[in-house]
Amino acid sequence: MTLALPALAVAYCVPVSDLESLSLYAPAEMVSLEEPAIRASLTLGHVLSGIGADYEPGIRLADIHLIRHTFKPNDRDALRGPEDLTQERVVAYTREQDVPPRFPANPPRYWVILIADGGRRSRLWGTYENHGEIESASTKKYRCFDLRPSQFLLPLSDRLVVEWDNPRSWHRNAGSVTGARMPVLEIADRDKVPFPGFDGVLLPYHQLQALVDDPRYADWRIALSEVQGIYLITDSSNGKQYVGKADGAERILGRWTAYARDGHSGNVALRELAEQSVVGKATKTQADHARHFVFSLLRVFGPSTPSSEVNVAESHYKAALMTRQYGLNRN
Repeated sequence: MTLALPALAVAYCVPVSDLESLSLYAPAEMVSLEEPAIRASLTLGHVLSGIGADYEPGIRLADIHLIRHTFKPNDRDALRGPEDLTQERVVAYTREQDVPPRFPANPPRYWVILIADGGRRSRLWGTYENHGEIESASTKKYRCFDLRPSQFLLPLSDRLVVEWDNPRSWHRNAGSVTGARMPVLEIADRDKVPFPGFDGVLLPYHQLQALVDDPRYADWRIALSEVQGIYLITDSSNGKQYVGKADGAERILGRWTAYARDGHSGNVALRELAEQSVVGKATKTQADHARHFVFSLLRVFGPSTPSSEVNVAESHYKAALMTRQYGLNRN
């Protein structure tokens, strides 16, 4: 029995409510040869089998392990919120797993990561390729794996939503009955995020990171690449603020791109916070300090505005907001 791949391709472009009319069948690995073919709603097994068949060699359900992460706001070693959904943080959290039998002794090659999205809803975050255990980093309690980002399922990242039947069971093989039969609840469109105007910019740090290369923020990148300006960074955990500027050819987009990479862009006080913030048991991560940062614009200037005028405005806002005395500015 084979999966109707053309029908599956159509499924990516239509609402889930319309999927029941498609001729999709359960993957061969999930059905006994003696059983008659039965019609089924779209399941995770259908999606994984259809996309896996396009690879050479093919990626079978048995080659895939499903892992569901939930946010734990009070656990510093866990994913505490959406701001932690970066490659660095997710791989640091995922690569360490319990010793058997709580986690497979020989886990499959592909690890599909889902994030709890309310109730049993689980949204696809991404996929890692498992290159084996790093024995030198493993302990008696935890095993550390060499995980590398994979392109498998990339077009469906942040779009595919399935129903995870038992939230207490946080991982399973995709070839298991419960893994393959998870219902697909949604395959969402990747809608553009409209630019709100310079006065309306208010970006939490995790959204700033998406701004840099996510196609949905194309209009933002165009607008921010055209202006110089004065920006404000607010630490929402304690109210401290930092006033900065972007002038010359750098523009706001260039400056904020640097913050998206490391959370400090070379600024003295912010860099000190980064050096004090080391999280992750297997990999040191120095961006945790920025998880509460919110970025906004105080004033923008055209590309031909002299740097001297931008400097005067920066000094004014530092004085007005008293960020040298009570905030994060050192000069």
